[in-house]
Amino acid sequence: MKEILREIGVIARALDSISNIEFKEYDLTKGQYLYLVRICEEPGIIQEKLAEMIKVDRTTAARAIKKLELHGFIEKKRIV
Repeated sequence: MKEILREIGVIARALDSISNIEFKEYDLTKGQYLYLVRICEEPGIIQEKLAEMIKVDRTTAARAIKKLELHGFIEKKRIV
């Protein structure tokens, strides 16, 4: 069991390293990528629901969304 957990750790670190390299090209972090994936899966998702899905508080989600908006990755729209 310990060996399997060690191997999973090695794979996780390798994926982490690769994702950092790939995302750097787009000035994107792994955390921001997670938000983008969820937004693409559910276009029009509200901020509160997004925070729930990612398991973060609303303030954390608001900051992440603001950064994505400032970098031009998303466009926030108000529903009237």
